[in-house]
Amino acid sequence: MKKLLFAAALVAFGFTANAQEEQTFGFAEGDVIVEGNLGFNSENDKNTEIETSAFEFNPKVGYFLSDDLAVGVQLMLDTDKETDGMADTETKTTTFGAGVFARYYFLDLGKRFKTYGEFGVGFDSAKTEVEVPGVDVDDFKTNGIGAGLGLGLNYFVKENIAINFALTDVLSFRSDKADVDGAEAVTSFNGNLNVFNNFFQTVQFGLTWKF
Repeated sequence: MKKLLFAAALVAFGFTANAQEEQTFGFAEGDVIVEGNLGFNSENDKNTEIETSAFEFNPKVGYFLSDDLAVGVQLMLDTDKETDGMADTETKTTTFGAGVFARYYFLDLGKRFKTYGEFGVGFDSAKTEVEVPGVDVDDFKTNGIGAGLGLGLNYFVKENIAINFALTDVLSFRSDKADVDGAEAVTSFNGNLNVFNNFFQTVQFGLTWKF
């Protein structure tokens, strides 16, 4: 009987040890995340000789108020460039921005996949430079505010590291005003509900670190 009880105790201890060693994926109240998302696009139209390229970097820091809800701050750096080979002109816009966001995790797709919805509000300032041969064109600035609702997915490769896929501009609002006398604000509201049909054109890829 004593041997049987001892064996049962060893089995119970073994199950406990395995449970402790098993990795858990996800977030908990009090966790901090540091995230960096990258977005890019490039196009070369041989018919019009127009080349366009865009690059966006969006670092974030968030704090979990509960297991599912995080709030935080974010920064944004965006560069857009268009070269017109026929007109021999080049336009480059560089944008810096900052804002706040709230993220809610609402669905687990298996053990390592966590999906979320995110709402963000921010402001930004853009500088546009135009180069035209033989013409002196002044640079100009544009200031804007915006709000957006998007979806995203984390895939955990380790307990504290996840690959992030963020779908941008599912719903968004913007208001921009050029920094020149007499300029009026330009506002827009956009809904891009077919983002899953154009996944690689709308998604930002990045990494998420959990602390």
